[in-house]
Amino acid sequence: MSAATGTIEDTNKKLVTEFMEVFSTGDVEKILSYLDDSATWWVAGTIEGVSGTKDKAAFGEMLSGLSALTKTGAIRLTPQALTAEGERVAAETESYSELSNGRVYNNLYHFVFIVRDGKIHAVKEYLDTEHTRAIFVDR
Repeated sequence: MSAATGTIEDTNKKLVTEFMEVFSTGDVEKILSYLDDSATWWVAGTIEGVSGTKDKAAFGEMLSGLSALTKTGAIRLTPQALTAEGERVAAETESYSELSNGRVYNNLYHFVFIVRDGKIHAVKEYLDTEHTRAIFVDR
């Protein structure tokens, strides 16, 4: 495959990077446009309302709820490193957001994205659940 054509891995990493840029705007409808209609989003841990598996609609509801707690309406995601193999993209990522209550959410993640035909079909999100609980739940 020529360098000009790129690989499916390059294409999928570009899509995940673009997704994180859009995620950082807080535009829930645009964020959801990157997900396939059958997409699932799984979050590690036992945080009520956050952890577990969500379909696309439930993920959108969760995003809207979290965004409402931030000063800017968004949580910025900054990819630190991406690794891809076939349809799988692993992303080491850092988040940052200032909340309306004065707290700062700054977490580290490991995401695994499944990308097919230009859409995200599944995500597994591993993060520091204790930090998330301390910032968003234990008020």
